[in-house]
Amino acid sequence: MADARVPVFRPVRAYLLLAGTWCRALAQYPASLVMMTLATSLGVFAEISAVLIVFGHAGRLEGFSLAEGLLVAGLAATAFGCADMLLGNVENLGEHIRSGTLDVMLVRPVPPLVQLATDRFAPRRLGRIVPGTVIIAVALVLCDIDWTPGRVLMLPVLLVSGTAICSAVWVVGACLQFFVTGAREAANSITYGGQALTEYPLAVFGRDVVRAATFVLPLAFVTWQPALYLLDRPDPTGLPDGLRFATPLVAVVSCLAAAACWRFGLRHYRSTGS
Repeated sequence: MADARVPVFRPVRAYLLLAGTWCRALAQYPASLVMMTLATSLGVFAEISAVLIVFGHAGRLEGFSLAEGLLVAGLAATAFGCADMLLGNVENLGEHIRSGTLDVMLVRPVPPLVQLATDRFAPRRLGRIVPGTVIIAVALVLCDIDWTPGRVLMLPVLLVSGTAICSAVWVVGACLQFFVTGAREAANSITYGGQALTEYPLAVFGRDVVRAATFVLPLAFVTWQPALYLLDRPDPTGLPDGLRFATPLVAVVSCLAAAACWRFGLRHYRSTGS
């Protein structure tokens, strides 16, 4: 039984070893690491300040109060922050293709996606996650939530599922660079642009945007649907209320789709020399 499980956990072990190597290297310069982490945290607080300003002027957005808006923004910051730290470096795929280093990764006994994700792993990105979790904690206290056992158990599942969806979006966006090596900015418009979209209640956007974020690029399941579930509120956009329970399933489907895109890209990669 143990031998059968080794191949499953081998990529995880390789990821932890490679990420730990970069962490130890960066820890040799603790002052620089601390300052960069704090600078990253300030960037998150600046984004949240924009949300505060909008709600400060509007009072409520589509029936959502400031505390409920902070919950949505906190979910977005945490999920995208975790995905950025874990798999954000895949956005550099085009640079590795142009420089030929992807060819080197393909001949190593470690999955290339693991090598790509851990290349120059940056623990300073924790500066995006910690503020997000703090904002979620504050918002959960301020919001009037009926904490049933189901909601208590579902909260970590929603956070993990949101991170998985964001990670899948990052990988799919990176796969565009297998075919257009200069497509990094287009991919960034999906990832970072998607975060900007999910920081606000989706009901403030047009119906077409809501449906695209639900059925095409499932970013609605990162913040919007989980927030509706936690707050136990009907969907003001008119979509079925049952969608709020689909976040874990959407996360699994998204990861499978991202894995398929990655394998498809690798199969069609013909190396720099060709």
